[in-house]
Amino acid sequence: MDIELKHIHKRFGAVHANNDISLKVSAGHIVAVLGENGAGKSTLMKILSGYQPADSGEIWLDGKSAASYRTPQGAISAGIGMLQQDPLDIPAFTVLENFVYGQNTGFLFSPRKWRERLKSISARLGFELDSDQPIAHLSIGQRQQLEIVRLLSMGVRTLILDEPTTGISAEQKLVLFKALRELAMHDHMSILLVSHKLEDVIALCDSVVVLRGGRLVGKLQMPATTDELVRLMFGQELAPHAHECLINPKIAINLDNVTLKGKRVTVENFSMKIRSCEVIGLAGLEESGQDLILRACVGLIKATRGQITVNGTDMTGKSYRDFLAGNVAFGAAGRLEEGLIAGLTLTEHIALTTENKTLVDWARATLVTDHKIKQYNVRGRPDSPIETLSGGNQQRLLMALMPDNPVLMALEQPTRGLDVDSARWIWQQLLERRAHGTAILFSSPDLDELVTYSDRIFVAYAGRIVEIPDATQTNIDELGRLIGGNFEKESAL
Repeated sequence: MDIELKHIHKRFGAVHANNDISLKVSAGHIVAVLGENGAGKSTLMKILSGYQPADSGEIWLDGKSAASYRTPQGAISAGIGMLQQDPLDIPAFTVLENFVYGQNTGFLFSPRKWRERLKSISARLGFELDSDQPIAHLSIGQRQQLEIVRLLSMGVRTLILDEPTTGISAEQKLVLFKALRELAMHDHMSILLVSHKLEDVIALCDSVVVLRGGRLVGKLQMPATTDELVRLMFGQELAPHAHECLINPKIAINLDNVTLKGKRVTVENFSMKIRSCEVIGLAGLEESGQDLILRACVGLIKATRGQITVNGTDMTGKSYRDFLAGNVAFGAAGRLEEGLIAGLTLTEHIALTTENKTLVDWARATLVTDHKIKQYNVRGRPDSPIETLSGGNQQRLLMALMPDNPVLMALEQPTRGLDVDSARWIWQQLLERRAHGTAILFSSPDLDELVTYSDRIFVAYAGRIVEIPDATQTNIDELGRLIGGNFEKESAL
């Protein structure tokens, strides 16, 4: 499907999210939409996929105006579907039930017919989906595959993907990219990829378009280098990070022979000491055990065996609130699911962490919020609802909500969905806290991030944990081998 956007405008109050954007995407091409956080990428894709109406402008599909659709269902009927970063499925349903949901099944529903249809589309794309499996048992990558199959079954001819490789394994990424190439080359679908992972853009896309401050500022045909893409996005190259190891003998947190039980995996007899000023990375495929370790360090998961101490104080069996009182900070990967509260403004978020009295001093809370907005360069106003901010600005606010010098910061994917510059800014804030004595424990699916910032790395595979005692002496290939469960060289570490 050929797509043409003509003079798209969209405002949110004083913010001109999309400012006179005109863009063409030809059938059979994979186009990356790049830009820093808050550049207007997500807004533009939501307009194209029917999740938001434009204030003005036109959408043309195959040379015809498509002004009639203004809902996601209308966009799907017109042939445009969007795969969200977190797939929009129903956890209580099975794979087959989610596949059928929203489709025109008719009065005489035939489970056998739809099961065969699911199997046929999945097999052509190299997806392995068990139709009777509950959605709750699927990985993020499998849920993405199901959503793609469902959209194709509904007749979609243009596919929009928002950060599709966040939280999926390297193997799942290869399968996804192969399927997308198949759809572009043989089905002549047009595919738009919103991503901050420039290595994915280089590996997959035919061309890129770049947004900055709500405007379309650049186009580039692939192939291109990472440096060329960075210059197009930010106007300059970014200097490489210089790794600095700070040695402090003080133990911030100690896990002594703990056993942690999750839904799918158990970590047994695990010990780990984290010193003040130390940065520890946690690596592994989804639900390999690293999430259990990180959440045990903040009281969200209780050890069934062993001891956990923070600053020498026994915290075994204590609650999340107790860990907070012990000056341990936590940042969840799901910003709006666990870290922030949808519907509240920036001021209301700040008030929750700074106002301890029964009656909130809103004038003071607004002043504090305004100061935090400037200090952390948040693109928003004190009265902005949190869900109107981009992912990067939500992450900046999360940093603003955290204490200045905690004993430990435990962070799930702290740069999830952020552009290169925003990710570096987040790490500048973290390393400043580290310089004042804070220990940092973080998980990430980004192997570059783990190798770049960690002093030590713990790799989880099916509940088994392997330590890399000096992250500067490893590389992405070695880390990837361990993440895949190949421990044959473990003794060399």
